Amino acid sequence: MSSDPAAAPRRRNAADTRVAILASARKAFARAGYDGAGVREIAAGAGVTAMLVNRYFGSKENLFAEVCADTMRKPVILSPENLAAADFPAAFAKALVQVTAPGETPLDGFLVLLHSASSPRAAEIGREWISRGHQTTLEQMIGGPLSRERAAIALALVAGLQVMRQMMEIEALAAANPADLEAILVPLVRELFKPA
Repeated sequence: MSSDPAAAPRRRNAADTRVAILASARKAFARAGYDGAGVREIAAGAGVTAMLVNRYFGSKENLFAEVCADTMRKPVILSPENLAAADFPAAFAKALVQVTAPGETPLDGFLVLLHSASSPRAAEIGREWISRGHQTTLEQMIGGPLSRERAAIALALVAGLQVMRQMMEIEALAAANPADLEAILVPLVRELFKPA
C-alpha cells in the first residue's frame, strides 16, 4: 500500500464539478449551438466523463435549460442598476449601444440562443427561459396594455442590434458614433416603455 498522497484518488467536489460542466456547456453551446455541441465535448472541457455530465444534469436537454437559465442570472442591459435608473429608457439605450460595440464579444447567452434556434427543442427551451427571465422583467417594468408585446419588441431590438451592428458589422451601425446611436434609440425605447 502506497503512502504517497499523490497516488490516492482525488475527491471530487460536487459543486465545483457542476460549475465546471455548466461553464464548459455554456462555451460549447455559444460556439456551436444545441445540435453542434456534444456531451463528450462538454465533458472534456470540464475535465470529466460524459457519464458524469449525465449524472449531474440527466440529459443534454436539461443541461441546455440550465445553461439558458445561467446566462440570464447576471443580465447586462436589464441589470439591477439600469432597472433602478431614474431614466430607464436612456440607461437601456446606453447599455445596448455599449454591449453591441463592434469588436466586442457578443453576449454568450445571445450566442447560445442564436446558434441553437434551428433546433425545435432548443428553441422551445430558449423561449421558455426568455419568457421567465428578460420578457417578464420588461413586462413588469413597462406595465399597462400591450406590455407583453412591447417587451418582446424591445428584446427583438436588442437581438437585431447584436446581429446587425456587432456580428455583421453593418457599416452604418458599426461606424456610427455611439452617442448618435443612443440619441436615435432613446426616443424609440421611451415610446416602447412609456406608461399607457
